[in-house]
Amino acid sequence: MLVLAGIAVIVAGFLLRFNPLLVVAASALVTGWAAGIAPLAILAAFGKAFNANRFVTVIYIVLPVIGLLERHGLQARARQVIGKVRGATVGRLLIGYLLFRQLTAALGLTSIAGPAQTVRPLVAPMAVAAAETQGEAPGGDEIPALAAATDNIGLFFGEDIFVAVGSILLMKGVLEGYGIAVAPFSLSVWAIPTAVAAFVIHAARLWLLDRRLARRRA
Repeated sequence: MLVLAGIAVIVAGFLLRFNPLLVVAASALVTGWAAGIAPLAILAAFGKAFNANRFVTVIYIVLPVIGLLERHGLQARARQVIGKVRGATVGRLLIGYLLFRQLTAALGLTSIAGPAQTVRPLVAPMAVAAAETQGEAPGGDEIPALAAATDNIGLFFGEDIFVAVGSILLMKGVLEGYGIAVAPFSLSVWAIPTAVAAFVIHAARLWLLDRRLARRRA
């Protein structure tokens, strides 16, 4: 009967208006303890349940960390760093980030960067600082928008190279529905020319931006 003590914890917690998440967690701990389950086994069960049901995602952990870093001067520090790099331009910076984003996405590391993780706190401020040293007027939206677009292009055309990405599996399923048997590896291989073309086109746009800023400064 001791294993029913968890129910009493839930009833008491809700009556006292405690945080529901804490009440449920305390109830599970009490139930596990009453059933003779080791504390590490209870913790492992919690981790397995959270991971299997996706109750906790990376973004919920990343966003508070990024917010704290920004509050303590992350963007200002990023601007200072890029300002000290000799020969740094907004085009070169974003071309390097585009290459990094495409290569990591092609390896399946789609969450290693993104608008919340890298663009807003790091890439956009660094791009703005580089553009201002090239003569761009401060306060515009073009450079931050271009930084976000660079991230999207790198991810969109890079992730299709990864064989286990959802888009590859979706295309395989649709083609099989029409009686066309295609291996996922073949689809990922044929995504490489498109990714290369996207890199060349966007890199050319960034190079032209550098040229335009250089003429304006002159």
